[in-house]
Amino acid sequence: MSIPHLPARFDHVGSFLRPAYLLEAREKKAKGEIAPEQLRKVEDKAIDEIIQFQEDVGLKSITDGEFRRTYFHIDFLEQLGGVKTDIPVTIRKPDGTEELAPPVIRVIDKVRHAKDIQLADFQYLKSKVSAGHTPKVTIPSPTMLHFRGGRAGINKQAYPELDPAFYDDVAKAYGDELRSLAAAGCKYVQMDDTNLAYLCDEKMREAARARGDDPNELPHRYASFINQVVAQKPKGMTLAMHLCRGNFKSTHAAAGNYEPVAEALLSEMDIDAYFLEYDDDRSGDFKPLRFLPKGKLVVLGLVTTKFDQLENKDSLKRRIEEAAKYAPMEQLALSPQCGFSSTVHGNNIEVQAQRNKLRLVIETAQEVWGSN
Repeated sequence: MSIPHLPARFDHVGSFLRPAYLLEAREKKAKGEIAPEQLRKVEDKAIDEIIQFQEDVGLKSITDGEFRRTYFHIDFLEQLGGVKTDIPVTIRKPDGTEELAPPVIRVIDKVRHAKDIQLADFQYLKSKVSAGHTPKVTIPSPTMLHFRGGRAGINKQAYPELDPAFYDDVAKAYGDELRSLAAAGCKYVQMDDTNLAYLCDEKMREAARARGDDPNELPHRYASFINQVVAQKPKGMTLAMHLCRGNFKSTHAAAGNYEPVAEALLSEMDIDAYFLEYDDDRSGDFKPLRFLPKGKLVVLGLVTTKFDQLENKDSLKRRIEEAAKYAPMEQLALSPQCGFSSTVHGNNIEVQAQRNKLRLVIETAQEVWGSN
């Protein structure tokens, strides 16, 4: 069974638990005890090891584990011209669990591509990945520059009106980044988007209303916004999107069926592949997959990265069969629900569990779709 767009029927979202020595080096750098160049050498070592881990476990798409980042989104967004971000803070809830307070992301000037953000990191990754594997770059979705703050988070002097100037500028900045990566040989980019998943949650939808946005209109606006980026995608590049409901230290920030965003997400958005979280009841059923058009792929995130317990292979197969009632089997693939470490803190999961869960994903996919 041929695979549209992706290197294999199995994939992963991209981030991995950081080794202790890398966390220690980051702390030393923060305290001024080592220089940035020294930290980068430590990162290189850790990335070499995580590349080897991914290849050994049998993955075909290979990331740098996001080992050069503290947060999956801030580290990228703050390097765009005109964007200011504030570091999130950890909140301890009454039940004892921790939650990462959403970072403040503000547009303070015209958004522009001030420099190549991921180029050097990709070049290092590509130089270390073995033949027969595809290096993948993960970046935050452009919608993150709008959703968290809405109109109030975007400077009115820079953008008296958002449409079209703001969306055009952001899309151009993203297009410039994709072009710089493509020129270096990058064929696979994944955009991580929490906002469309958050719009499945009634609490988040109410918060959008409170700041003057219509949660029913936003998914369609975001589909158009993303399509402005896709229109600039270099030829031969796969552009995927991962929808995340929150993954900080094994917690979540949102819940809800994909139905409120499904049509805009799957039918209107010109993305090649979608990584959708389906690891527990928070995600609802598979009926929203009925909107998936021909030529696109949905990667079912059926294996959780939040907890050590290993899923049952037969149960995974039954869930894939259930999903195939709404989208053709040849347009489906399998992955973990999210990364193992969306922030530097990591999920509450053992290193060995990463290997076990990835092997489960690979073996299940090969048994369902064949060995290719």
